[in-house]
Amino acid sequence: MPLAQDQIAAIEAQRAARAETRRATVPTLEAILYHPHPVLDHGFVRVVDYMGDDGAIVQAARVSYGRGTRKVSEDEGLIRYLMRHRHTTPFEMCEIKYHVKLPIFIARQWIRHRMANVNEYSARYSILDREFYLPAPAHLAAQSASNRQGRGEALAADEAAMVLDLLREDATRCHDHYLAMLNENEDGTARDPTRQGLARELARMNLTLNTYTQWYWKTDLHNLLHFISLRADAHAQYEIRAYAEVMLKTVEAWVPMAARAFRDYRLGAVTLSAPMRAVLRRMLAGERVEQPESGLSKREWAEFLAAIGTA
Repeated sequence: MPLAQDQIAAIEAQRAARAETRRATVPTLEAILYHPHPVLDHGFVRVVDYMGDDGAIVQAARVSYGRGTRKVSEDEGLIRYLMRHRHTTPFEMCEIKYHVKLPIFIARQWIRHRMANVNEYSARYSILDREFYLPAPAHLAAQSASNRQGRGEALAADEAAMVLDLLREDATRCHDHYLAMLNENEDGTARDPTRQGLARELARMNLTLNTYTQWYWKTDLHNLLHFISLRADAHAQYEIRAYAEVMLKTVEAWVPMAARAFRDYRLGAVTLSAPMRAVLRRMLAGERVEQPESGLSKREWAEFLAAIGTA
């Protein structure tokens, strides 16, 4: 994820600046503020602003004038109770803003999480950089035989090499044609003074979906944790999971008590349906239960066995 010298200078200037404040700050998050954390081959995630901390969650839950209690264990106990029983409003009191650089096809998936404020780099006004996401060979896989929206086994080395060549060739050719239609060079200078060039808002339609875009994405802690719970899951697409895992690390630096509760009651937890609970009770009572007489479909039965660790 190479950054241009002007980008590095801008980030260092931000990190060097200091401001006095009476509001809550978190030293561990301040230490990584503005710093870009690499994701994929050219992407990154960086925290650019935040509001609140673990104490803000406790304060909102108790609607108190002060912050927290005399015992940190009491604050953590309350946060864990709120997480366990899905009392979500106190978590909405904390907000965070990210600067994210990501492939367009992942941005289109990400934007489905609608409880956020988003401002994306505009290809109507600016020229997109010649940067494309090219997966590592290990992440080039065939369609899953059991999951219509997932991957199966990795492609053989020769087929993976062919796919990478096609991805690189198509993305490069489309970007070349994009600049030709704009009648502009990489630096924005005109190629042919006798031509007008196509409008940027039209020329962008020719770009491949692995082209990188950027946006600022601001959300509250409750919705951020919902995003991470779905996108850091093992069943999520690898590329968006890579972003979610980096964002989880920033949450751990920001609100460590809430992050521990989240790992215990969301990421590390399973949910059983009422029929699943009934089957589990029968098993605990010593009954041998098989799928045909369980009342569960084959798919739900498989999910049940995976949940209780006997798959």
